[in-house]
Amino acid sequence: MLIVRILEIVFPVFAIVSIGAIYGRLFHTDMEVANRINMDVFVPALVFSALSKQSFDVATYGQLALGAVVIYSVSGIAAWLLSRAFNIQPKTLVPPMIFRNAGNLGLPVMVLAFGDEVWPVALVLFLVGNLAHFGVGTYILHHKPQVWRMLVQPTIIAAIAALSVGGAGLTVPQVIHLPLHMLGQIAVPLMLFSLGVRLSKVDLDEWRIGLLGGLLSPLLGVAVAAVLLQVLDLPRMHAGALFLFGALPPAVLNFLFAERYAQEPAKVAAIVMFGNVLALLTLSLALAYVLPRYA
Repeated sequence: MLIVRILEIVFPVFAIVSIGAIYGRLFHTDMEVANRINMDVFVPALVFSALSKQSFDVATYGQLALGAVVIYSVSGIAAWLLSRAFNIQPKTLVPPMIFRNAGNLGLPVMVLAFGDEVWPVALVLFLVGNLAHFGVGTYILHHKPQVWRMLVQPTIIAAIAALSVGGAGLTVPQVIHLPLHMLGQIAVPLMLFSLGVRLSKVDLDEWRIGLLGGLLSPLLGVAVAAVLLQVLDLPRMHAGALFLFGALPPAVLNFLFAERYAQEPAKVAAIVMFGNVLALLTLSLALAYVLPRYA
């Protein structure tokens, strides 16, 4: 039954987020060190262990990456126009509309929907998002693109290493692959828990822009993804993953960037929070469309 299948995907994800939110409310919790370890160790281990054992078809994944870039670009242009219409600072609204939560929510939702074989697809979308956020996202807020910061990310280094191994036809020995795989299994649950802790600290005073942005992000993404699926020649699972990617809420990293560059962080935090809370509904609707067609 479709409703049961959606519940099986959505409930585990949001249960962990809720546990993180409750813990964050009850206790003073600083996740900075845990998040840094996750991005420096656990996520790179996940990326390498998943990609190094896959044959990588550049043409196929190239179309998938192109689809993500188009979703980002069109969403950004539409958000800029809407920011002018609603008299909102573009630097406040545009980044959350562009950069999606492809890590905390995207990875677990796609894996639960399609199984372990979707890991390379989900990670390609995640990596495209990471590169774009540290490149274009920094430029939007700071006008100084830091290419070096993109290239020295441990996740990008791990991806390059994994694709090099796969491209050379090499096999990673099990004695090396197993500990990397075990480390990688920590990444997604920790992402979800950390998301909950972060959402528990958001001020609700900016609920209007939060609700607006939280609804706009998946609506824009899904609209663009629906058009792309008619244009791009994607394998069935890739098409479903791209549609779910479009339905994802704003990434938590948007708030961290807004805080760093003093770009109305309270408003951006509200957009991130409402978007991720509303994702319980928006992702359920997206799954209702995707599962019968692409899973």
